Amino acid sequence: MAPVTVKDVTKKYGALPVIHGVGIDIADGEFVVLVGPSGCGKSTLLRMIAGLETISGGTVAIGGRVVNDVLPKGRDIAMVFQNYALYPHKTVADNMGFPLKLKGAPKSEIETKVRRAAEILDLGKLLDRYPKQLSGGQRQRVAMGRAIVRDPQVFLFDEPLSNLDAKLRVTMRVEIKELHQRLKTTTIYVTHDQIEAMTMADKIVVMREGRVEQIGAPLDLYDRPANVFVAGFIGSPSMNFVPGRLSMESGRLAFVSDKGTVLPVPEGTPSHGEPVLYGIRPEHIDVRPDGMPSTISVLEPTGSETQIFAHLGGDAIMAAVRDRIVALPGEAISLRIDPARVHLFDAKSGRRL
Repeated sequence: MAPVTVKDVTKKYGALPVIHGVGIDIADGEFVVLVGPSGCGKSTLLRMIAGLETISGGTVAIGGRVVNDVLPKGRDIAMVFQNYALYPHKTVADNMGFPLKLKGAPKSEIETKVRRAAEILDLGKLLDRYPKQLSGGQRQRVAMGRAIVRDPQVFLFDEPLSNLDAKLRVTMRVEIKELHQRLKTTTIYVTHDQIEAMTMADKIVVMREGRVEQIGAPLDLYDRPANVFVAGFIGSPSMNFVPGRLSMESGRLAFVSDKGTVLPVPEGTPSHGEPVLYGIRPEHIDVRPDGMPSTISVLEPTGSETQIFAHLGGDAIMAAVRDRIVALPGEAISLRIDPARVHLFDAKSGRRL
């Protein structure tokens, strides 16, 4: 195990910059998730840590040793890829033991480590099978087993669950987290799925266009997003945003949308003369008799909750409630926004107020 330090790292393809001075400190044994939309640079950054991409500027250190010029095999890392990268002509046992065989490890050591990894991943009965005889989830476990046998300082995962169906993704998510809790190896995990990031990470790094937007614990990012991008990216369903301004209404500071809807703000909100974006998560809106009159557009029952798409005054808003609502489009409903859960952002810069 080892800490990983990424300091002022940049990446250029010719004259085109794609990573812009990224800095991340990853503690020994920490599970860090790099998350962001496709093309944000998260996989490129992971590949630079692995040594599969050159670093244009800055430094990457693993266990206190700068590894910019160290080949991948000398960095003491193990990487799990999206497409498993298994040898089709080798058995599960041979695939898992292959990295040790390349190092010239004794056969007895290879067998011992493969059996240990197979036990951890429940692959003991599959060691004599070939990849074509395995399901997607089993192949991914074999790829993880191949990483485990190396006993590396750092595990790197590059969107390992993208090729799996939704139900299996949840199962594998739990398995990877349990694996980390058991081995306590420093882990860096790339995904575009913010649910994976929220449920697995000790620390999340949110990236956009080659830059870090915010770093923090999952619930810190959920409760106090630094800007509009993070607020909209973290959380499912996504946060509602309503444009408008802060204004004194009946002697109290309130938010008035561009369409004239008056909405409550948290106590102690400072005045802000510039345009504002009002953010409220769907799960922080309730159906209450004393709520604000709204009109239902669409109801989407999911079983565990009901998603209500409605118009609050002239503004479209979405609520996610535990109640089972039976209503038709066009019917009235009363929605209450919890003022303490409101997020306010400067409309121009996108920064949190």
